[in-house]
Amino acid sequence: MGNCRKLAENIRVKTSFKRPSLARILLFTILLTVFPLGKADAYVVRYKEQFYELYHVHYNQYPDDTMENIYWLERAIEADFCNPLYAMGKIANEKDWEKYRYLFMMHINLKLVEQHLRLGSKWDKQVAYFYNAPWKEQNLDSLKTAETCYNAALYYWNEAKIWAEKANVREFKFLFLMDLQSWEDERERIATGSLDYERTILRELSRLEKVRADFLAMDKNTY
Repeated sequence: MGNCRKLAENIRVKTSFKRPSLARILLFTILLTVFPLGKADAYVVRYKEQFYELYHVHYNQYPDDTMENIYWLERAIEADFCNPLYAMGKIANEKDWEKYRYLFMMHINLKLVEQHLRLGSKWDKQVAYFYNAPWKEQNLDSLKTAETCYNAALYYWNEAKIWAEKANVREFKFLFLMDLQSWEDERERIATGSLDYERTILRELSRLEKVRADFLAMDKNTY
């Protein structure tokens, strides 16, 4: 947990021009776990789809698990798309291929929103209990880490909306990728406003700020 906290505290987010990165967090250890020595050249992970397939939901959502997922998802964003022949759904023509790429990027960014929210919740403090006053500074540091994760989630939500808008233009009005119905559903929910992570994230940030104020008002030497 200590190493994870140190790594998470190093996240620096700028929500307009620079994509936040938790991608440099597991380094050689993860790669050795997934690709043992002697087997590395048997399967080379190179394309977005391959990195995405390494993402998975863990039964127990420990910070290490969440950061591993963030690592693979960020690598997926940075990588190239595979040939349309090996896409995650049937691609019949160039229009299908164009919309597929937009939906893929939207979906990846949504998953990064979810993972950052989950990671932030691990360090968030829902309530500033009076008996935690002796650990005031530690709790404030924990809140700072949670806030950084929530701001990263907000960045990725804005990215997801951009890609959803690209996949929702008039030329795609009657084009549905049936093999990727869940992604199409996500696009539609964003378009109609029924999926709005910004509202959730801003609510969490507002609550977090109140908890921080409560901790700052404490005298850590009282108890």
